[in-house]
Amino acid sequence: MYLSLIAAALADSSVRSLSQQEELPLLRDHLLRLDRTSRRDRFHGFMDDSFIERYAEKCANDGTTIIAFFENGEVRGAAELHPPDQSPDSLPEIAFSVESSVRRRGVGSILFRKLISEARAKGYKSLRITTGAQNDAMRALAAKFGAQLVFRHGESTGTIDLTKYDQADVARSWTESTVSGMRAVVAFNRAYRRMLLRMAGAAGPEWGAS
Repeated sequence: MYLSLIAAALADSSVRSLSQQEELPLLRDHLLRLDRTSRRDRFHGFMDDSFIERYAEKCANDGTTIIAFFENGEVRGAAELHPPDQSPDSLPEIAFSVESSVRRRGVGSILFRKLISEARAKGYKSLRITTGAQNDAMRALAAKFGAQLVFRHGESTGTIDLTKYDQADVARSWTESTVSGMRAVVAFNRAYRRMLLRMAGAAGPEWGAS
């Protein structure tokens, strides 16, 4: 029963890289849907719609790779791999954003794993990641994938050494993501069953009276 529920959930979701033609509208719409707290975490401060529109346009034209998590045809999470020539220290920089509706389902881990595979395929040896001081979820995710973060000037920044990241790490992160997803489905199934029982109990006397 649980496996069928997982299969049904995965049928409406997928992860893939966006083509350059898709990047601007799909990334833009995803970023615009982020709530105030998520925008602050992603951009290290609240940014208005006009900034996000300009940012998405820049990503579509500067060689940034966007790996997107789709649900029901819409991008609900994104991992960005910015080319090294965009960085002052010539390190490719990565960034993540996940909408609140799909959190706690392992989406961040799935995107991180895909992004690392993409970076290794491009021949990158290390990645730089920067996140806000209050973004505990992103700091924990980065640490799980080997980032050594240092806090300064109100943000956490660090690097991931891809030469130490092997296929065992990829497989382990995938397993962790899958287990998290299965736990979420199990919890949903239990909550749904309890709701049905409560509804049946509330409606029972009326059915019996007829």
